[in-house]
Amino acid sequence: MSSLFKDDREADRLETLRSLDDKIASALKKAKALKREKAALEKRVRELEELLEEKDREMERLRTEKISVKGQLEELLAELESLEL
Repeated sequence: MSSLFKDDREADRLETLRSLDDKIASALKKAKALKREKAALEKRVRELEELLEEKDREMERLRTEKISVKGQLEELLAELESLEL
């Protein structure tokens, strides 16, 4: 009878170990998937930061161009006014 009890306890221990092994394997699989997702998200962040920098440069170029065009218009208006007098 004590032999059966030992066998049952060993079977329970083996089942517990299998269950823990499955949980560990699942956790490792999830960790690997999260690492891949993190790497993909970090890459996307870098791409978006580069795009933002590009757009910032473009906006600055357009501001400079706007100031230049405004100056040219003011000069043309001044010329026009001098011609009308």
